[in-house]
Amino acid sequence: QVLAVESGGGLVQAGGSLRLSCAASGRASVTYNMGWFRQAPGKERELVAAIKGSGLSTYYVDSVKGRFTISRANARNTVYLQMNSLKPEDTAVYYCHAGGQYSDGNYVTSLGSWGQGTQVTVSS
Repeated sequence: QVLAVESGGGLVQAGGSLRLSCAASGRASVTYNMGWFRQAPGKERELVAAIKGSGLSTYYVDSVKGRFTISRANARNTVYLQMNSLKPEDTAVYYCHAGGQYSDGNYVTSLGSWGQGTQVTVSS
C-alpha cells in the first residue's frame, strides 16, 4: 500500500511563493501517479494539479495555470508543487494523493492514499 507524506506550507503574503513536497512510499519498482488537492473552509476538495508517474503529462486547474508548477523526482517518488504569485483565494489545506488513476487530465482517487494535509495561508 502506498503512503503519502507532505511537507511545506505555511503563511505567506499575497504575491509570495511556497513549495510543497510529497513523498510517496510503497512498491520500490513503481512510480506513482500523484496529485495535489486543496480544500478551503466551506468548500469541496478540488484537484489543483496532477502528474503522471512518467512525468510526461501534467494537469492544472484553470485558476492556478501559469502560477503553480507540479514536478517530480522519480528516483525518490517525490512530487513538488511550486506555488508562485499566491493569492488570498489560494488559502486552503493542501492534500497530496499518491497512487491514483490519471488519464487525459483526469485524476481519480479511488485507489491510493492521501497525505495528512498541510495548511497554506495567503494574507492580503
